[in-house]
Amino acid sequence: MGSLLSPNPKGTAGTHSGRGQEGDIPLGARFRMAGGDSTPSSCDCFVALPPHTAAPAVIFGKNADRPRSEVQEVLYVPAATHQPGDKVQCTYLEIEQAERTHAVVLSRPAWLWGAEMGANEHGVCVGNEGVWTREPVGQDEALLGMDLVRLALERGSSAREALEVITALLERYGQGGSCKEEPVPFIYHNTFLLADRTEAWVLETAGRYWAAQQIQEGSRNISNQLSIGKEITAEHPGLRQRAHSQGWWSGDGEFSFAQVFSLTQQPPRMEAAKARYSAGRELLQQHAGHITAETFMAILRDKASGICVDTEGFRTAGSMVSVLPRDPALPCIHFFTATPDPSRSVFKPFVFVAGLKPVPQVRSPTFRDDPAKQIPRFQSTVDRRHELYRRHQAALELMESDQEQGQKLLQTLQDLEKQGLEGMNALLEGTVAPCPEELADLFFDCVEAEMKFYT
Repeated sequence: MGSLLSPNPKGTAGTHSGRGQEGDIPLGARFRMAGGDSTPSSCDCFVALPPHTAAPAVIFGKNADRPRSEVQEVLYVPAATHQPGDKVQCTYLEIEQAERTHAVVLSRPAWLWGAEMGANEHGVCVGNEGVWTREPVGQDEALLGMDLVRLALERGSSAREALEVITALLERYGQGGSCKEEPVPFIYHNTFLLADRTEAWVLETAGRYWAAQQIQEGSRNISNQLSIGKEITAEHPGLRQRAHSQGWWSGDGEFSFAQVFSLTQQPPRMEAAKARYSAGRELLQQHAGHITAETFMAILRDKASGICVDTEGFRTAGSMVSVLPRDPALPCIHFFTATPDPSRSVFKPFVFVAGLKPVPQVRSPTFRDDPAKQIPRFQSTVDRRHELYRRHQAALELMESDQEQGQKLLQTLQDLEKQGLEGMNALLEGTVAPCPEELADLFFDCVEAEMKFYT
């Protein structure tokens, strides 16, 4: 590499061993061609804290599984100050704006305002999952779970603050509206995983009701089902009264949020989530004490478990892994694919610094008469593919039509990612001093290097 932080576009094919560090899952075994059944799936989200991590850091990761044709873009929004009385237009709802919003980087479906996952300048990461509970889903347009992800990142300077942002907005505005860019509504409630340099929180919701669990060590995952049992750290003040009044809980004995609020008859996608949740938990346990960013990337690429999905209806549209060092002198590093199927995508590093270089290659086009913003919505379709997405899709077609050339390209992409990881690891280990100008160009340079391999 010309520098520890900038990948070499020429690549060094043939040098990658196919394994992550610290005995991680063999990456080569994860790079299989598309397949699997068509059971509707959704996302998986992971966090690991010391002593499960190899270094003194919190590691966050998420796959965003979305409708197959949907495009996910990576968007940087700088910090801003706002005037009293200002409003912010979310996907469907306009709400009061905060006095100050933090700088954020988001991986989001290009048609909506919110995000599937992202991070802010204070080292807070948030991701969401769809769930169905005994509380009916809201047919009326309200806040999407993805809107709540972005609002939490823009307004919360810690994981706990971000959680408080979500619960306050949830209680005030509710959640609802279609989560797909299609005329037939697809509606769900949400669970969230929130993390910062010191701790993590699981927040699970049912309508306007919620329960939260604080995670201070070890590892945790969430996957399209309620998973908070009796270990509730905080809850909606009316949660137990609601359960009792509906006849879901007798009022006697210990209270389990998952047991009380889960549907007795689960939809097929939630039944499928049980296996993914168990597999994710098992993978975390296998690597406890040795978890690195590479470990999470390998887990997000795991097709055998269904964590990485590529079916006719749904697929992993974008992936994210973040390293949040306990040492505040070290930068938080966030890796995004900006393209579908992490088993055939490159995780590219992003660091919050002043003067970040714009990356239009991962931004979707905008439309004057956007069908997602017109009433009635979603009556037509538009092409939201950004430039990296287009080139990546052409490369996937090559991988499937020409196995030999496809393997060569895949090897080159693996080498590109490995160089970026080595540079970031050197930065986190203190063997290379951070250069703000270089970090400002980092994500742009990595995207450019990937695109050169596709031409």
